[in-house]
Amino acid sequence: MRTLHVFALAGALLTVAATPARADGFFTPFVGYDFGGDSKCPAINGCQDKHSDFGASFGKMGKIFGFEEDIAFAKDFFGTVPGASNSVFTAMSNLLVGVGAGPIQPYLLAGFGVIRPHTTLTLSNSDFDKYALGYDLGGGINGFFSKHAGIRGDLRHMHTAQDIPFLGNVSNQAIFAGNQRLDFWRVSIGLVLR
Repeated sequence: MRTLHVFALAGALLTVAATPARADGFFTPFVGYDFGGDSKCPAINGCQDKHSDFGASFGKMGKIFGFEEDIAFAKDFFGTVPGASNSVFTAMSNLLVGVGAGPIQPYLLAGFGVIRPHTTLTLSNSDFDKYALGYDLGGGINGFFSKHAGIRGDLRHMHTAQDIPFLGNVSNQAIFAGNQRLDFWRVSIGLVLR
């Protein structure tokens, strides 16, 4: 497992090093909405769906290629459940391919990183954390209204590359039926600063 992490880090650093020297750096705080896949309430009475998340992306974009780091956090990813709290954290390194000049800049992305679901069961006083390797695919568009600021719209599909084990139960009902891969979509809007 450590070897895989070393190769992943080396690949990310090589990608950054290969980014053109005249690339524009950017920072994008965003708010998002998770949907589809596993971003829904389990079959438990009293569960309410919650889909919002927030985060930031930062990186560099050249005329065609770029690289970004994307970090996001979703509280109550599996919904608000009586007797439990939960969240999902994602950190992805992505290769960008798109248009890096002009006021309208569409792009596609693909990358890998970690996805970490967390659950706390208050009734049994137990915590569950699982870091899993994951990947994302997606795209979006940047629209700049000045030289240094614009708006970004983005859509991504997140997926773990590993199975997530059983997270626990409340009142003998499973919160998340485990040994399956976690997947979901995220749509977001953010302010692009470059």
